[in-house]
This record gives sequence, structure tokens and C-alpha cells, in this order.
Amino acid sequence: MDPTGHGMVQKMEYRDVQKIAKDTISYIKGEIRPGMTLKEIRCLCEEKMFELGADSFWYWDIGAFVFAGDETALSVSGRTYITSDRIIAPEDIITIDLSPQAGDIWGDYARTIIVENGTVVPLENEIRNPEWRDGIETEIRLHKKMTGIARPGMTFEELYYLMNENILEEGYINLDFMGNLGHSIVRKKEDRIYIEKGNKTKLGDVKYFTFEPHISVNGSVYGYKRENIYYFDHEVLKEL
Repeated sequence: MDPTGHGMVQKMEYRDVQKIAKDTISYIKGEIRPGMTLKEIRCLCEEKMFELGADSFWYWDIGAFVFAGDETALSVSGRTYITSDRIIAPEDIITIDLSPQAGDIWGDYARTIIVENGTVVPLENEIRNPEWRDGIETEIRLHKKMTGIARPGMTFEELYYLMNENILEEGYINLDFMGNLGHSIVRKKEDRIYIEKGNKTKLGDVKYFTFEPHISVNGSVYGYKRENIYYFDHEVLKEL
């Protein structure tokens, strides 16, 4: 128990910054139209995050990583990311990964969005393209499985192996260029630790961590990503 209440204040701060990212995804879903460029989508997302209270972007000063079509299977570092000139088609798949920051508090949130008949499909079960629908639904199942098995005493490495097994059981592969599935939420980029092989740190030793599997079916040109921040409330893992 924190007698000063500082922990609760900090949790509210992180929740507020994460809400900036969530609200920005909700906003951009209503703005995406065929003929827009990815650069326009990035600009709209970054402007919205500033409007909602972000003052910077913690991941290489890029607020929104935006990919579409076969670019969604790309996994690149922020060091080398360049938003392409790609134009949104009437039938398209888009991944947006947001990194708002306010002071030294981070948000981190990603979604893969489906466009059909020129508009964003609002619900996963309404996606007509079976490949895209299965990819989105698989991401949701992976997050549900992760929250069901993660415990404070489990190491990042143990979670890495368990969830990579789940990805394979679903018939998918891990696309991440570093092979990891998420990272701790800290105040400096260099302090992050990852859900990766060799990381013996316990999940409960960090305040917040992301789970962000970037997956594809072997041989497909499309990738899927879903990212949330999680924390433990006693023994129970919850989404921030």
C-alpha cells in the first residue's frame, strides 16, 4: 500500500496518456477515406494527439507509424522508418502504431484497421475478407490468452516462449524484426526491457508493459498488430 497515494496518481497519468492514443485511433477511423495518403493519416493522428494533450512522441519523435497493404507485414525500427507515399484503396488494410508522450509519461497503442467499400469496418465480425478477419480475430485471441496466463512471478522470457507457441498454434508467425512481443513502459527509451528470450526479469517487477504481437500467416503479404499496455492489480493482469 502506498500511503502517499503516489502510485495511484501515476496510474491515472499513464491512463490519461494512453487514452490520448485510444481516442486518436477512434478519431482516425472516422477520417480515413480512399485516396488519402499515409502521410495525411500520420499528420492527422499526430495533430490529434497534440490536441488531446500530448507534448511530444517518445519513439524516435514519431507519433504515428502508419502502414497499408503489403507494408503491414514490414517490421522496421523507428531509426529507419519513413512514411510512404502509398494511397488508401477502397479495399485496404492499415496498421497504425501511436507513441504519445506528456512530460515523461508514455502511451503506446496500435491497431490494424480494415477498409471495405471505402469505409472503415467498425466491428471485427463485419469484415468480409476472411483472411483479414481471421488476422484481426487472432490478435484478439492472443491478447485474451496472454492476460489469462501472465502472472507477476512469470519472467518476460517465459511469456515470450508461451505466447510464441500460441502464435504458432494459431497458424501464424511472429514478424517482429527483433523477435520480441512487447516491452516495459519506462521514462527513457534506453531503459526498456523486452518480452524476449533471455530476459529473466519478472513481469511483476515492472509497473507497466506492452503486449504487441506483430503476426502474419506464412506466405501472406499482410500483417496484423494489436498493442495494449498492461499492469497487475494484485495477481490479475489488466489493460491500462
